[in-house]
Amino acid sequence: MAEPEEQPVTAKEYSRTGQAVALARLFHQECTRLLQLYKEKETFLSDHIADSERIVSLSSVSEEPSVEEQVQLLHSALRQCLGLIHCIIRKEEEEWGELDGDYETMKKNVRARLEHLLHTTKALVETEDAKLEVTPDHECNEEIDGSGGSFGLKVWTYRVLVELIHWADHAAKTLHVLHTERGGAEEI
Repeated sequence: MAEPEEQPVTAKEYSRTGQAVALARLFHQECTRLLQLYKEKETFLSDHIADSERIVSLSSVSEEPSVEEQVQLLHSALRQCLGLIHCIIRKEEEEWGELDGDYETMKKNVRARLEHLLHTTKALVETEDAKLEVTPDHECNEEIDGSGGSFGLKVWTYRVLVELIHWADHAAKTLHVLHTERGGAEEI
């Protein structure tokens, strides 16, 4: 039985994967800026080192997943991250009310950018067998580092922001691999 012929990748496909990489890089920059704004707002955290333990964790179904499977796993992690940013927004509004300022604006920008990135990754790798969701994957019902209160919320928020930076960086790298595998230019 003959192997099915691979379909040539079109210029449109190149631009879709290239745009996904650019979007992930922008998301990373905005997550980094959000953490910087948070540290400026909460000065006691300026020297704080986040736990090395991941909040978002994934398990691969195969030892060496294909690039498409890696992007599907990434998509799952990003859904969890979206749930976490929704949770931060909700818990901070419950604790301090709705506030204004650069941090608040950037937090909402990060949420919107992450939602866009989820739609983008879905469009790139969703198949009949692998349906992808773009809704938040987090219930926001856990105790915040066991300490509760304002201080616990601040430390937990810091950990989540560090987690967002980790997954934003992972997204940019993984999507770049997908881009080059599909025939895109090495440098974007």
